[in-house]
Parts: sequence; C-alpha cells; structure tokens
Amino acid sequence: MRMDLKEKSERERFLKSFYYAWQGIKMTLIHERNFQIHAAVCLIVTGAGLYFHLSAGEWIIILFLMGGMLSLELMNTAVERVVDLVTADYHPLAKAAKDAAAGAVLIYAILAVMIGLLIFFPKIL
Repeated sequence: MRMDLKEKSERERFLKSFYYAWQGIKMTLIHERNFQIHAAVCLIVTGAGLYFHLSAGEWIIILFLMGGMLSLELMNTAVERVVDLVTADYHPLAKAAKDAAAGAVLIYAILAVMIGLLIFFPKIL
C-alpha cells in the first residue's frame, strides 16, 4: 500500500512537471516580444517548408533549428528573470549575465538564418 502511494506521488510530480513547463512557455509567449517574434518566424518557416515540400532530412534540420531557437529564448528569459530577481540595481555582473544570454540567442539566430538560406534559397530560385 505504501509503495502505491509513493508511485502515485512520483507520477503526479512527473505529470506536474509538464504542466509547469507549459506554464513557462505560455508565460514567455505572452510576455516576451522576442519569443513572439521567434514563434511567428517558426510558423512562417513551417509554412514555407510545407509549400516547398522539404525532404525528411531538411525537416529534421529545420525542426532542430526552431526548437533550439525557442529553447534558447526561454533560457535567455530565465536568466533575465533571475538577474532581475536578485538585484534591481545596475551591476556589471548582472549586465554581463544578461548580455551573454542574449549573445547566445543572437549567435544561434544567425546560424539558423544561414542554414535556412542554404535550405530555402535554391528552392526559391
């Protein structure tokens, strides 16, 4: 009997973790302009991929790029929120943390655009 309660509790915590993750995604989508832009671009790219009949390999690459971009934007938001929670005052380390997280997003965005151009440009021509 005791094991059943423990298993149920672990299962409930596991399922709740999905709920909390979804809440984080929803909160970021509602409140973060950059995440909204990235999500909109993902929808446009998905439409373009369907229009141009991407191969399975091309879809795999595009899906990894989109998932990575949205994931990095979520992490950037998390870093910004934690830094803002820790201090409202200007601090060079807080700025460095926020700038580094934003830089990671920028690097990945540039990479995604470059790869996207390699995949879509020949199809557009």
